[in-house]
Order: sequence, then structure tokens, then C-alpha cells
Amino acid sequence: MLRVTVLLVALVALAGCSVLSVDLTPRVRPLEEEVVEGKGEAKILLMDVSGFITDEAPSGGLGLGPSTVHVPMLVRIREELKKAAHDRHVRALVLRINTPGGTVTASDIIYREVMLFREETKVPVVAALMDVAASGGYYIALAADRIVAHPTTVTGSIGTIMVTANVEGLLGKIGVATNTFKSAEHKDMGSPFRVLTPEERAIFQSVIDELQRQFVAKVVERRRLPESAARGLADGRIYTAPQALDKGLVDAIGYMPDALAAARSAIGVNEAKVIVYKRPREYQATYYAQTRTEAHALGATLERVTTLAGAGPRFLYLWSP
Repeated sequence: MLRVTVLLVALVALAGCSVLSVDLTPRVRPLEEEVVEGKGEAKILLMDVSGFITDEAPSGGLGLGPSTVHVPMLVRIREELKKAAHDRHVRALVLRINTPGGTVTASDIIYREVMLFREETKVPVVAALMDVAASGGYYIALAADRIVAHPTTVTGSIGTIMVTANVEGLLGKIGVATNTFKSAEHKDMGSPFRVLTPEERAIFQSVIDELQRQFVAKVVERRRLPESAARGLADGRIYTAPQALDKGLVDAIGYMPDALAAARSAIGVNEAKVIVYKRPREYQATYYAQTRTEAHALGATLERVTTLAGAGPRFLYLWSP
């Protein structure tokens, strides 16, 4: 630290009256492979899907977390899958999922990226559900060939939600009024400054219903359930691991070693290295360590509140009690 200080002072002295610009912005470094456990030529990639599912970079908890660049979840996941696709020794993928869900589009993109990875590489995928794998989390799990739920997992919540706020009454109490100029009747539908009309409610509901049909269709296709059964399960409720197993939403109940054993069985090996991809200086010593690109706990909570009550309606695959 002393050497750095002396160097900076020397540079300032040499620069005279000129402006010295030092870029201290944290840099996003390339992913590095780290072996978590195991041995052998075959590799099982453990990929983390945790926190609120979104295409936006997490806030880092209002500066409460470490000083680092937070990579958006979609960017990191695609980067990891591309790296794995170019490594012929990566023989299986385990998705560790711990999320109540997130935006409809982000959930669908991750599902599609995993499906494309499966189809292009012929690598089997196992989903390991942790505390919560609900709504968008379960949607992503549907891309796996096998779903293993932790004995205490809460999953399901198959459904679509949109939350809007109405502050018209509050603004009236403090003497504030808004004026809106619009090109068409429904241009401001969902505005927090007025009540929804019955027609607008019907329009929003039609969108919700269509997004729900897409979710149910994936349950039918990937879990091989009759459509009537899938629709019955998709009323938004959550399920415990035994309930999910009984209803055909998961394939087994077990712990992370069981998910890894399922991956080894799928590729026909007795031994394999479990690997993770991480940025330099990230801690990934065990298969329970989360990537630091996901938001700090407080940051994740604030992000969820902002998403639900932020500017404009958003369509979500999210368990939001």
C-alpha cells in the first residue's frame, strides 16, 4: 500500500499541472474453472441459478456487499454455457436452483439457453432444487432431464402475476394531481395515478392468461403430464418436495450428492470432477457456495420490492406472497 501511495505521489509530481486520470473502476474478468471435488477426466459443471431472475445487474445491496462488478444473471449463464460447450470433457450439467422466480422473459431465456445447450452438446442436465424453486425457478428446472428436490424444498407456484400500485387517493390527500396527455385511450393503462377500467383489467388478464398457457404447455411437454392434470397443478400454489414427487413435478428427493450421482449415472461414469466457473478471487470451494454475481440478501429484497412496485407493470413468473 505504501509503494502504491509513493508511486501516485511521484506521478502527480511528474505530471505538474496536468490532469492525472486513474481508472479505478472494477473490471469483469474472464471465467476461470475451479475443481470443487472429485477426480477423473469427465467433468460435471455445477451452475448456480439463485436470487431474483432478471436480465438486469443486481444492485449489490446499496453498497453493503463487496466492491465488485455485478454481472447480470443472463449474461453469466450464457457465458458459462458457451464455455462448457467448448470443453469436450464437460459431460454433464447440474443446475443448482434457489429462487422464487422473476420476470417472465428472463425465466424463458434461461430455459431456452439450457435447452439449446442440451440439444447442441447432448450433455444431460440435472436440476437440484434447494430452499425455494418456485414459479420461474421451476420453469427453468423444466429444461432438465431429471429434477431432484431437496427434502425441504418448496417448489411449484406455477403461475403468472402482475402487480400494480394505485396512489391516486394518497396524492389527493396531499393536494397533488397529475395530468396525462396520451395518443389513445389505453396508452397509460396500468398507471399508478388512476384506477383501472374494466376493459383494461380484461386486457391485462388476457395477457396473464396467455403467459400462463405457455407455462402450462412446458409442464405438459417436459413432465409428460396430461394437460388437464397440469392445469390443475397450475393454480399458483406451492408444493413440498414429497407433494411435488407425488404429482410428477420432480423425479426424486435427495441432497446435492444425489443430484451429482444422477449426473454421473447419466454419463455412465463412477468418478467425475465437479467444477464451477468463477471470476478471480471469488470463493467457490464447495458446491454450496453461491456466485457473487447474485445480489446481496438485502439487495435482493430491495430489488424484488422495486420490481413489484416500480415504474410500470411487469409480468412475472414469481411466487410473491
